[in-house]
Amino acid sequence: MEKLFQKPHIKGFTPYALAAFLVGLVGGFTSLFSPAFVEELNLPYNNTTWTALAMAMSAAAFAPVLGKLGDVIGRRKTLLLGIAVFLLGNILTAVAPSLLLMLIARFIVGIGTAAIAPVVISYIVTEFPPDKIAKGFALYMFISSISVIFGPTIGGLIIKYYGWRTMIWVCAVISAVVLFLCILIKDNRASAPKRMEKFDSIGAIFILLFFSLLLCVPSFGQNFGWQSGLFIAVLITSVISGVGLYISEKKAVNPILKRDFIKRKAFVLSVLALFLTQGLMQANMTNIIVFVNYTQPQNSVISGYAISVMYIGMSLGAVILGPLADRYEPKKVLVGSLALTGIGCAVMLLFSANTSVLLLASSLGILGFGLGGNGTIFMKVVLSGVSAKNSGAGTGTYGLFRDLAAPFGVAVFVPLYTNSVANLISVGSNEITAATDSAKLLATVEIVCVAVGIIAVLFLPAIHKDKKGAKI
Repeated sequence: MEKLFQKPHIKGFTPYALAAFLVGLVGGFTSLFSPAFVEELNLPYNNTTWTALAMAMSAAAFAPVLGKLGDVIGRRKTLLLGIAVFLLGNILTAVAPSLLLMLIARFIVGIGTAAIAPVVISYIVTEFPPDKIAKGFALYMFISSISVIFGPTIGGLIIKYYGWRTMIWVCAVISAVVLFLCILIKDNRASAPKRMEKFDSIGAIFILLFFSLLLCVPSFGQNFGWQSGLFIAVLITSVISGVGLYISEKKAVNPILKRDFIKRKAFVLSVLALFLTQGLMQANMTNIIVFVNYTQPQNSVISGYAISVMYIGMSLGAVILGPLADRYEPKKVLVGSLALTGIGCAVMLLFSANTSVLLLASSLGILGFGLGGNGTIFMKVVLSGVSAKNSGAGTGTYGLFRDLAAPFGVAVFVPLYTNSVANLISVGSNEITAATDSAKLLATVEIVCVAVGIIAVLFLPAIHKDKKGAKI
């Protein structure tokens, strides 16, 4: 172990590892604060959607812009700036007196997250030896996953005994400590700053507008109605901003979203598979909680145990399956990891009125194991061959589409389940039967999605046979 940390690329990774751990740990802590916040303000429970959406919008939309900024001002400055903004967002969250100010605070937290993630991945792409990149991604995924596991439990205890604001202040203190440590740690491998020449500022504006609004579309449709004026306004505005983005990026001398990078088979097919599969995590977490609330309301705590097992599975999948992509053709390993996600979904076909915690944990655990491997290996496939000059923009672009996958999965699979339950109840089924039958319908649809994802992966270009990759 001591020999491992003497390696320059591992030693230089320390501040980036601390930042990744911070984002995961605070994410775990804050996963439970929204219900407590809306309860304090006597707001309807569905307002928890907006606090999550505010952070998701900025975390996804700002990723390519801040990744590009990292290429210009350097990784170290971007990392420290990201942690500082992350700290500011948590401080504002702790003191927010209203829903509007809370949404602003969570949006700022998302901006900090968007600055941190691309530079962490960029460091791995540019500083790890080529035959160790998948191991680097596996280490990143492991740190991100393992730091989440205990957050909900510890955060829940702090909320129970001291209140949610105290819990957020704890997150702010942790953020400040990490910022201080990262300032102290010298980064001799830091990327050199470059001149802010021909920065794609118009494209950056349209990226923020389009992808922020794109994330709003399914949430506004579900909460305000698919024919409501507000939903239609958001939809039309997102389409207009999408057209503006296409035109601006086509004209830009140095675009943030580089067509040569995005149009590759490695990118298109990987993103397609991500949208079909990675969104299953967040969706199945929510759906299993709903399933347990319908079938075993007196024993609802068992869904929490199952979700913890899923995060453990993700951590193990990252460190066990991820590094295999350095030794074997990544798409072959992906077929196996995707098959595991399908098996995790298939276990849902065995659900019944008295589903045990073992069966719930088996479903989410196997699903998490496969998803942990997927997330690691897709990074290697998509980012293979990215030049050091544009590594921030490339990793930010990938991060944007990766972060869109989970909200997409929630927007599709959560309504599929809940609407199926409601429809079955409306035609005479009791709640338990409706919840069980809907879970099996959901599992069937998800298995089909995984199968399509596997087909997409089979058409990916070989990485080990063509080491050149794509230079952006």
